[in-house]
Amino acid sequence: MKQLTGLQQYVVVTANYWAFTLTDGALRMLVVFHFHQLGYSTLEIAFLFLFYEFFGILTNLYGGWLGARFGLRLTLWAGTLMQVAALLMLIPVADSWPRWWSVAYVMVAQAISGIAKDLNKMSAKSAIKTVVPETPEDHSRGEAQLFQWVAILTGSKNALKGVGFFLGGLLLTTIGFSAAVGAMAAGLFVSFLITLVLPGEIGRMKQKPAFGALFSKSQGINVLSLARFFLFGARDVWFVVALPVFLQSVLGWKYWEAGGFMGLWVIGYGIIQASVPALRRSWGKSGPPGVSAVQFWSAVLTAIPGLIAISLWRNVGNPGVAVVVGLAAFGAVFAMNSSIHSYMVLAYTDAESVSLNVGFYYMANAAGRLVGTLLSGALFLVGGLQACLWASCLLVALAFLSGIRLPPPLRQQLEAA
Repeated sequence: MKQLTGLQQYVVVTANYWAFTLTDGALRMLVVFHFHQLGYSTLEIAFLFLFYEFFGILTNLYGGWLGARFGLRLTLWAGTLMQVAALLMLIPVADSWPRWWSVAYVMVAQAISGIAKDLNKMSAKSAIKTVVPETPEDHSRGEAQLFQWVAILTGSKNALKGVGFFLGGLLLTTIGFSAAVGAMAAGLFVSFLITLVLPGEIGRMKQKPAFGALFSKSQGINVLSLARFFLFGARDVWFVVALPVFLQSVLGWKYWEAGGFMGLWVIGYGIIQASVPALRRSWGKSGPPGVSAVQFWSAVLTAIPGLIAISLWRNVGNPGVAVVVGLAAFGAVFAMNSSIHSYMVLAYTDAESVSLNVGFYYMANAAGRLVGTLLSGALFLVGGLQACLWASCLLVALAFLSGIRLPPPLRQQLEAA
């Protein structure tokens, strides 16, 4: 069989990642709305995602090691097929099941889905570093190309996740929970078949890494991972459980309206994320971002959730308008942060050890989501959406403080030498 070019490999990996992302976003909305409809509290709904996030932490840690030893094609396949299995598991879930059994069963299915999601994401994002064409005569041009491809992958992924949110609300309204997860399983299996053309050596290290290599020894990766932990905790503390329940129960929105709004939010966030290289060029910044960009955008983001919380507390205008406008601003600035982070983790690593470092980094990402998800359900019960927004403000501030300790990326170190 003819060897695929780097661009062709990138297209195949991205197409699979897109299909997976659609099912992941839709499943999130299906679970939140279906179980809220059955009378579950926000904290009980948060517990449905507990295993999803917890096993994502372990998956990113061990998945990067597996990818380095056996290749990213294997981890990509494993993630896709496990998500198909998780979706099929949810088909028999019925309203008549005892509550304790429903929660336990869905938590197990979500655990499989969490493992699948992070195997797929780690594989897709690590693969970019290995397929971007090498330009030894112009290192900065190669880094600019890497930044562009990372931005396209992550931005398009988040835009499609937003489509998935809308799709989940729509499917629940039209064909119901069981039929929706069955249809998504079938579509995702088709995307798996496309990846069979990938070569087996993508991301495989020439020298098999020892088990102790799981933990990053790079200061840049470690500090950036800590900042990522706080950044994604700050998003999920209001986004995962509190916001959809607030829109549906407090503002009286229908399921498809709440799912549609959250979908549009993530689509807009993804479009901005993919456009970050072009936006930076329009501002006169031709090169890839560095440490100062990480610090600047996290500082800007810190103020936004606090301003939304103050608006709700002071009853300034329509609360629905305050939430929609405020979260649109949060999404735009968060997209800048996330896109720059996604490039920086690759800027701090080399192609040989990319899956190990990316796996460690996304382990911190998953840990932040886990903490944010649990806080989202618990704080909403205690203080509503305002409490969740104040927690978000604090977590972004901690992300900013973490970013102060970032060293220069490898590109700048090479140029200085």
